[in-house]
Amino acid sequence: MFVSILIPCHNAERWISQCIESALAQTWQDKEVIVLDDGSTDGSLEIIRSFGDRIRVETGPNRGGNAARNRLLQLARGEWLQYLDADDYLLPDKIEKQVQFLATRPEVDVAFSRYIQETHRDGQVQQAVGMMPEPRDDPWILLLRWDLSQTGALLWRKQAVLDAGGWKVDQPCCQEHELYLRMLEVGKRFEYCDDVGAVYRQWESGSVCTRNPVESHHRRLEIVQRAKNYLKAQDMLTPERLWAANQARLEVARIVWQYDQVRAADIARVIHRSQPTFLPDGPGRRIHYGLGYRLGYRLLGFEGAEKLAGWGRQLLKRKAFFS
Repeated sequence: MFVSILIPCHNAERWISQCIESALAQTWQDKEVIVLDDGSTDGSLEIIRSFGDRIRVETGPNRGGNAARNRLLQLARGEWLQYLDADDYLLPDKIEKQVQFLATRPEVDVAFSRYIQETHRDGQVQQAVGMMPEPRDDPWILLLRWDLSQTGALLWRKQAVLDAGGWKVDQPCCQEHELYLRMLEVGKRFEYCDDVGAVYRQWESGSVCTRNPVESHHRRLEIVQRAKNYLKAQDMLTPERLWAANQARLEVARIVWQYDQVRAADIARVIHRSQPTFLPDGPGRRIHYGLGYRLGYRLLGFEGAEKLAGWGRQLLKRKAFFS
């Protein structure tokens, strides 16, 4: 299997050298590394060119991440693709482990794995391995719950990405999730590979989505609704998938409640119309649903449960202040 490692770069001089080095250091030898500098105005291009003929390089004006990924898709000679953002990096055997996994699964189009999240904050660096909750054999539920892996943790069949139409150029955030949805809609097969080989960095300035959380929440709800509509139209909306869609909506509604209670209540009404018997899960991946919250939701509904949760947080703050 020939693998193309595709690196879009825009103003990443702090990280790009380690990113490229990690691509070149892959133990899987049948590979190429292609870097597209997307109109950087810092020293990124000079660093990229310092690698000489060990990599292929293309430059151009800044057109955005998805346009850069699509151009890299055109340039790739490999049957399989490793997308790697310029501020992330790979462990040396990442690609080899996933290639070995795929060798016995010719029907699979995308291998996805857990990843290491490396957080940079206040001069400190912390690493944690991301979760991959059950059910790992249903990518629709993982997509709805926002649990399909970060871009660099996947190994993609090139033709599968092309069949889905590539990356959506005008998608401002939640870009990989939007592509995952279209790939699932055209029948591409995702399968979980139990290895950890990609490192995803987060730092103070945040990602595209964290810089504009309102837009991020809107786009996430949009993708969840599109997925639910597709599954319903194809008679594939199982009770488990419906619950996953509404669980995702609740996660967004709870965050939105902190800055727009009217909008959050609207999201909760969508949940109730879709599934009147819906109740929140226990401890969740992003938001903890304790027994008190679940009981409040059952008896008082979303708004009542959120008000109770708010009063509880205030009491804890007062207790901490006076202790």
